Amino acid sequence: MAWFADKDISERVDRMEVEFNQFGVDAYGVSKKELVRTYTLLAFFYRKYFDVTVNGIEHVPARGRAMLVGNHSGGLALDGAIVTGSMLLEAEPPRLVQAMTDKFINSLPFGSLFSSRLGHLTGLPEHATRLLEDERLLMVFPEGHLGTAKLYGDRNSLVRFGTGFMRLALRTKSPIVPFAFLGGGDAIPTIANLEKTGKLLGLPYLPITPYLLPLPRPVSLELYYSEPMVFEGTGNEDDAVIQDYVDLVKERIAGLIERGAKIRLGRGESSVQ
Repeated sequence: MAWFADKDISERVDRMEVEFNQFGVDAYGVSKKELVRTYTLLAFFYRKYFDVTVNGIEHVPARGRAMLVGNHSGGLALDGAIVTGSMLLEAEPPRLVQAMTDKFINSLPFGSLFSSRLGHLTGLPEHATRLLEDERLLMVFPEGHLGTAKLYGDRNSLVRFGTGFMRLALRTKSPIVPFAFLGGGDAIPTIANLEKTGKLLGLPYLPITPYLLPLPRPVSLELYYSEPMVFEGTGNEDDAVIQDYVDLVKERIAGLIERGAKIRLGRGESSVQ
């Protein structure tokens, strides 16, 4: 394939149900070459640096449209990377996870180009709708960037969920697979967020850890996927109806977090050393 490419990763990317043209690019601009390069690096951290455990991956549909909806954990996009990695390294067949990125990504040098080559698009409703109608797997974090800003003491909590993902699921008749990611707050134990400094860097904020830099520590990480949830409707329901549906998804995720947190506590893995 190309430099910095793992043979096993290349084989798994080949088995993804993604139609690449003769140049190795799909209809969304996803680059096969870039996937192999990036997943090779991600696989090292996933398999060697972190101790990642995945539970319930069989609940994610092997093919067809679906939305992976979960919690943010950690001051950076560690959660999204691990979810993406799990579907490449653990799922059979491997699946490409695509996400709606925050608009600030486009302001970073090469940010928009790099993210689009991996399948991640600017968070616009029309982009998300098109992905699902093309039977893709869409990852959604309804807490938004406020979820990544959680401090260490709130790492296993949930902030307010947006409701747009539910209307999207109803309009596209997409099943929702709730998931919980645990350990991100231990990997990057945020004690403060510097908003002004972050904005100077083109970020919503800059997370600060006890060792200052937001570099992830090598800790155990867990993913819990739950059974798919299917809701009836058109997406045009009253806000109260949509909110009730959202609350059901949030409760499911909260239950997964509680379960995982108890397991981590029992292993003594919930303290900053």
